[in-house]
Amino acid sequence: MAPPSQARALALLIVVVCSSSPLLAHAQKVPEADVCADPAAGHDACHNVPKALRLKLIAIPTILFSSVVGVCLPLLAKSVPALQPDRSLFSVVKAFASGVILGTGYMHVLPDSFDSLSSPCLPVKPWGEFPFTAFVAMLAALFTLMVDSLMLTFYNRNKGGAGRGSTATVADHESPEQSPEQGGNWHGHGHGHGHGMALAKPDDAEAGQRQLHRNRVVVQVLEMGIVVHSVVIGLGMGASQSVCTIRPLVAAMCFHQMFEGMGLGGCILQAEYGTRMKSGLVFFFSTTTPFGIALGLALTKVYRDNSPTALIVVGLLNAVSAGLLHYMALVELLAAEFMGPKLQASARLQLVCFLAVLLGAGGMSVMAKWA
Repeated sequence: MAPPSQARALALLIVVVCSSSPLLAHAQKVPEADVCADPAAGHDACHNVPKALRLKLIAIPTILFSSVVGVCLPLLAKSVPALQPDRSLFSVVKAFASGVILGTGYMHVLPDSFDSLSSPCLPVKPWGEFPFTAFVAMLAALFTLMVDSLMLTFYNRNKGGAGRGSTATVADHESPEQSPEQGGNWHGHGHGHGHGMALAKPDDAEAGQRQLHRNRVVVQVLEMGIVVHSVVIGLGMGASQSVCTIRPLVAAMCFHQMFEGMGLGGCILQAEYGTRMKSGLVFFFSTTTPFGIALGLALTKVYRDNSPTALIVVGLLNAVSAGLLHYMALVELLAAEFMGPKLQASARLQLVCFLAVLLGAGGMSVMAKWA
């Protein structure tokens, strides 16, 4: 049995621990209050307005140049024979770019949305009781699917009549007795007769136009998702006064925009837009992040990235962008490419493209440490 002195000491220790537990709990809540406070009001060593301004002014032209280079590389590479859309190397490069877009959605945009909407600066009700990020991202992906499907339906409805008319004309020209409804028989023996090949040409042209329209839908929706994310991240950088945050973010954003631009540029190349439309898409992609930085600079006095309004708006926008990028990367880019006839005809090319996807997604995952 323990001596009375040791028993009294043990009892005293228990009393001290129990009485100090409220103080410890209060001490653990202090950092949360500091997180939601205005950084300018504190004495953070990283908070340096002149140095932060200098870094942001350097970031604007640097990120602009990286974005232009990244998105223009696929467009300029079309003059290189090895990078033509029908070559295997083009499929590998496109798979790498698709992996970059997939990694952007999963490793950059989605975590940012979770961080914003689960911030301790937001009230627990309702933001802490429901996974708004996953819910909004799911709705955005479904909405993108609906828009994609409806646009293709309207296109097919508008073009279907003209396509059937041209097919009927060819059939009547070759054989007056053959009705347009019997066109399937003409396709069945078209390999041995010239009139079968003549009838197949309008269908081939219609299929090509349908695929071209789908590529253009992909470009427009993908650009919208990338633009939303770029403006949001640029706004956060422009409003920040922390040198420790901005310095690594500038270098990471340059690589981020370059690789993401390569993915978008490959899609623009397949959409076969004219010079004016290509220039517009390149302009909007290249200038959105610098525009966000400039907007953040203009709103430095009134914008705080840890204010409830900013957290909610930025978090919801990032969730929408994440859902959109996930759908476009997985369904429109990767699934369409890997399930297509070109990759299905070669298991070796499939494996090489899969490694390219892992390389692109892995590179963006590594950069998530800084951006």
